[in-house]
Amino acid sequence: MKSLAYIIIGTFLGVVLYKSEAASWFRIYEMFQFDSFHMYGIIGSALAVGVALVFWIKKSKVKSFSGENISIPHKEKTFARYILGGTLFGLGWALAGACPGPIYILVGAGYWPIVIVLFGAVLGAFVYGVLSGKLPH
Repeated sequence: MKSLAYIIIGTFLGVVLYKSEAASWFRIYEMFQFDSFHMYGIIGSALAVGVALVFWIKKSKVKSFSGENISIPHKEKTFARYILGGTLFGLGWALAGACPGPIYILVGAGYWPIVIVLFGAVLGAFVYGVLSGKLPH
């Protein structure tokens, strides 16, 4: 039953992202060319909501659906790994024209060439999993 809720929420999010054109390669291209505020507005509002929710979760001691305390551990503040990881993620996003979430949305919308990008993303995640023990964390 829980899986059905995830499928419904994921489908709703996919429809919202598709209808808002957040999954559009043209909108992503516009963003990287600094031609439009559209994507920056979507990303900025998502960031603001995320920051507010994390702050609220930390201050109000909210419990998870299973009744456990939610704890968000502090991350080590290292500059190099975030710059390297962010740069690689951004280059992949720019080359593919889609970040990981919209890849599934575009496949669901019937843009079949994006299956090649999905294959590359899954392969990249697999390679990271194989090499993660040898990478600095």
